[in-house]
Amino acid sequence: MSVWAIIPVKPLRVAKSRLSEVLSPEDRQRFAESMLRHVLSVVSNVPQVTGTLVISRDNKALSIAREYGAHTVQESGNPELNVALMRATQVIASWRSSAVLVLPADLPLIAPEDVAGIIALGVRTPAIVIATDRNQDGTNALFLRPPGLIPYAYGTGSYQRHVNLGLEAGANVQEYHSERLVLDIDLPEDIVRYNEIIGSGDPKSIEVFIPDSTG
Repeated sequence: MSVWAIIPVKPLRVAKSRLSEVLSPEDRQRFAESMLRHVLSVVSNVPQVTGTLVISRDNKALSIAREYGAHTVQESGNPELNVALMRATQVIASWRSSAVLVLPADLPLIAPEDVAGIIALGVRTPAIVIATDRNQDGTNALFLRPPGLIPYAYGTGSYQRHVNLGLEAGANVQEYHSERLVLDIDLPEDIVRYNEIIGSGDPKSIEVFIPDSTG
């Protein structure tokens, strides 16, 4: 099975705007870059992943992606996420990939075994494997076999929409459960939770730059 990862990346200089009350613009940019590098590093170390495609309108993000051997697609204007992901999926499908795995660039705890575990659940085709967030609202990982099996439906409530679309398509829909994948970082309380995990000495935690927001 040929699996390609797709990582959409917002412009780093304006990333994590919902953290503006606790982090400076410079810290937010450094923060977003460190998490992007972490996700790229993890994906590049999973043998089951054939390659990675990063889509962004940020030249710096694309340059970082190429440091990790990723392919890149330069977006222009301000494309809507679901439309951009579908374009990227069409590119990957033209490369005869049998599956795609969409990952956000803000998963500071994701580990290689998470990526491998998701792929392992997608052996029956057509297949959809979803990892949600701690509120069971968003989609923190989405595996589709074959590519383009369903339209993307990211946004508030995307988890249930993706599940419903998969069932309507007759796919084998499974959820991947991982304490590492439920944590994406959008709000100040997410940083607090991350620091609690790191402070607990969790051996699965990854050292990612997290600015101190408690001062």
